[in-house]
Amino acid sequence: MPLTRAQPAPGPEAMETVAPAVDLVLGASACCLACVFTNPLEVVKTRLQLQGELQARGTYPRHYRGFVASVVAVARADGLCGLQKGLAAGLLYQGLMNGVRFYCYSLACQAGLAQQPGGTVVAGAVAGALGAFVGSPAYLVKTQLQAQTVAAMAVGHQHPHQNVLDALGTIWRQRGLAGLWQGVGGAVPRVMVGSAAQLATFASAKAWVQEQQWLPEDSWLVALAGGMISSVAVVTVMTPFDVVSTRLYNQPVDGAGRGRLYGGLADCLVKIWRQEGPLALYKGLGPTYLRLGPHTILSMLFWDELRKLAGRAQHQGS
Repeated sequence: MPLTRAQPAPGPEAMETVAPAVDLVLGASACCLACVFTNPLEVVKTRLQLQGELQARGTYPRHYRGFVASVVAVARADGLCGLQKGLAAGLLYQGLMNGVRFYCYSLACQAGLAQQPGGTVVAGAVAGALGAFVGSPAYLVKTQLQAQTVAAMAVGHQHPHQNVLDALGTIWRQRGLAGLWQGVGGAVPRVMVGSAAQLATFASAKAWVQEQQWLPEDSWLVALAGGMISSVAVVTVMTPFDVVSTRLYNQPVDGAGRGRLYGGLADCLVKIWRQEGPLALYKGLGPTYLRLGPHTILSMLFWDELRKLAGRAQHQGS
């Protein structure tokens, strides 16, 4: 049964039909491609979010100050290749999380949920939660690898992993299957709010741009404009959860697998607020936008264009 996009605008390209399984492949591919370009921003963001962990402002050395200075600091400490730390884990995460996310979102659209009031928000949140759960082990490893650096520039707990496989194997041996899902309690709400904001605002913004007829209906600029609007919403609602998620994933654990710093999402939020101040929940906001903004724009643009191509191929083959 073909998939019909939510809130379509009139025009020959507005009703492209793509099966959910195809959306799985296209969504994963688009986000992996975007990840290659935005991973250095993810490295910088991770370092900034771990800097000064549970310490009052002004009581710790600031190795990373703003986006440009932080990029330079990472390059000096770890070399230019250090800006791509955790790339393999990042690609694994993007493929798993977004493949599941786009597939489930397409199923929801196919079932007509997106046509209901607030349906795109609900569909995006549920799809994001499922994707975050499936991709959580990869995000755990990505965060821990990206935090690694020389002792003089270290922030947060340092995990001695050599690579993705070594990290997964070490965690499995020490803590079993449950250890691979450390921090998932922070990842699920993080992606739920981000996914709901991204998918809902992208569909609405793209339809609105098409209605204004400022651009040709089949132009890639329509998807670009929708992605730009969507990225602002995503960064605004997602950053506090992103900070918490980074902390939960990177914290050391005891022999029973319990976090040594935080007991979970709520405990992490409260401790950051009390010990670092409320603005700490927006640590790394600049790099977060510079990373999430382009990633949202690129992934949604690639996904939309790939869907058009797949839809045309499907029509020609029928």
